[in-house]
Amino acid sequence: MVDDPYRASGPPPTLPPTKKHCFACATILDARAELCPSCGVRQPMTALMVQPSSQIAVSSKSKTTAGVFALVLGGIGVHKFYLGRPDLGLLYILFCWTFIPALIAFVEGIQLLTMPDAEFAKRYP
Repeated sequence: MVDDPYRASGPPPTLPPTKKHCFACATILDARAELCPSCGVRQPMTALMVQPSSQIAVSSKSKTTAGVFALVLGGIGVHKFYLGRPDLGLLYILFCWTFIPALIAFVEGIQLLTMPDAEFAKRYP
């Protein structure tokens, strides 16, 4: 056999799993790249590209504020007014002399503070 200086010996070099070649110009890209910076061609989706499974629910209310309101001023229903439930807030005010709303608000305050953000955002948009 004659040695061919233009033919590479051994297996071709491989890219690490975090890299890929551009499909138009063969430039080495990050595996998550959507566009090639050299030629501007959009790259097809690969398994390494992160797909957003769903949008993260966001609430206009603060979970911490609601929980602190429940712990501190929950006996008169301030947290219910803050969370958009004025009917229950009025009920808390009507029965605040019995201290029952204060006990309920204490438990609700702990629940609000320990609730996951996604559940809070779903329950109180």
